[in-house]
Amino acid sequence: MPLYEHVFISRQDLSGAQAEGLIEHFSSVLGDNGGKVVEHEYWGVKTMAYKINKNRKGHYAFLRTEAPAPAVQEMERLMRLHDDVMRVLTIKVDEHAEGPSVQMQKRDEREPRRERR
Repeated sequence: MPLYEHVFISRQDLSGAQAEGLIEHFSSVLGDNGGKVVEHEYWGVKTMAYKINKNRKGHYAFLRTEAPAPAVQEMERLMRLHDDVMRVLTIKVDEHAEGPSVQMQKRDEREPRRERR
């Protein structure tokens, strides 16, 4: 089955529990259509580069999934229709990275940046 990574941003006025409830809701939608969530992360409230629907901040969530294309399309469709979800990004990947995402790693655990010229 194809592998995907999804990031979605929900409204800032939701509580943390409600934002994590969205992760569970969309995971169940994916499961009902023959897919599964391999791993999920809640990144918390972050400031965005520009306003979206008059919001400066949003709850960020990250999902690593293994699902057929129709299941992913249905999940994306429901995300776009949901009032609390502001943005959705889905990327098809060849393989999932091991360990936590870069957002969840501590600054000292990350690989150093390359030197400037």
